[in-house]
Amino acid sequence: MKIDEKTHLFERVDHILSPHHNYRPSGQLIDLIVIHGISLPPGEFGNSAITDFFCGKLDTQLHPYFTTIAELKVSSHLLIDRTGHIVQFVPFDLRAWHAGQSEFKGLSNCNDFSIGIELEGTDDIPYEKIQYERLADCIVALQQIYPLVTRERIVGHSDIAPGRKTDPGPHFDWAYFDCLLIEAWHNCNNGKGCVKEGIV
Repeated sequence: MKIDEKTHLFERVDHILSPHHNYRPSGQLIDLIVIHGISLPPGEFGNSAITDFFCGKLDTQLHPYFTTIAELKVSSHLLIDRTGHIVQFVPFDLRAWHAGQSEFKGLSNCNDFSIGIELEGTDDIPYEKIQYERLADCIVALQQIYPLVTRERIVGHSDIAPGRKTDPGPHFDWAYFDCLLIEAWHNCNNGKGCVKEGIV
């Protein structure tokens, strides 16, 4: 996967730009990736509700749950659905609204310095293998542009908002993800520099 450094968008993925974004603080470095889990309605997959929600177009008449979130303005940079399909909603240089009230290593407002990646899923069931594969590929591409994002700075939403958020949940297999991340780095440019630079 490749990022266009002029547009800050992934090449060859769908781009559906969300209005729910703003500028990062001037001079802000990007050094954190936050992994989320989402399904709308909760536990249901394969519909357009997440995209509609991120774009402020959620039809509240389609499900009672939607009335409880209709006023929220939320987005992420990327969504990876159950089939591995990727949609980008916000260019990486801009601030997506994914983390909410949050803190990482003493710094609050994680949206300022992070990239948010949503996986279609719930806390209660495992994610699909293809989702892990696409996630690893995305993160390796991002690390090449944002080298401050080391493995220690790839976290779950629950890590930056403990007690408030639980995603990506107990079924997210961090050990499996780590293996795929290392494999993806070695497949990228024949692994040149990836371990030396401390990225994985």
